[in-house]
Amino acid sequence: MVNRFSVFLGVLLWIVDLWAIGASSSQAFNSHITEDPTKILQKYLSLDKKGVRLEAYSWQVVKPFVAWKEEPVWGHVVVISQFEVVDDISQWEILNNLEAKIPVIFEVLGTMYWESATFVADPHRESQFFHVTAVQDRWQIGGPQLPPHVGRQRLIDFVRWTELNEPDPVRKGLFGSLKIQLEDTIEKELQK
Repeated sequence: MVNRFSVFLGVLLWIVDLWAIGASSSQAFNSHITEDPTKILQKYLSLDKKGVRLEAYSWQVVKPFVAWKEEPVWGHVVVISQFEVVDDISQWEILNNLEAKIPVIFEVLGTMYWESATFVADPHRESQFFHVTAVQDRWQIGGPQLPPHVGRQRLIDFVRWTELNEPDPVRKGLFGSLKIQLEDTIEKELQK
């Protein structure tokens, strides 16, 4: 009972946290293009790491940051430990005074697949160039549209919540195994 309560409390606090971030970031949606374009990437990727794109309804929080109109259904999630937006302009690809491709480096731990409820460890660094462009008076991310890149602890909490709410005993067992796989990955990372 205590375990379910603590998970419920954790999920509730996560929802409140997302709401607060969304409410406080509304100023960023209207920020002028004279501001640093890496701020929009930092905000978007921070929200993604916290799992806002794990569920269909919650991706609306990042919608003002991006050019695409809808989020596809992803069959997998990239599990990361951290990301870095490269703020060294010499490493950017400047297309013109209103467009740039800014590199982002992800520390990937592996990939989690929803259908099979499995985690495949594949630690590596992933580099992506994000196309940032001026739209009217603000910056917007034009691409690439990547699958969710979620922090490991956030994903463990989400899988735990999914396991507790899964009515099918077979799927419940799969999510329990998945949670253990993800927790083992964290233990291995911490031992490095």
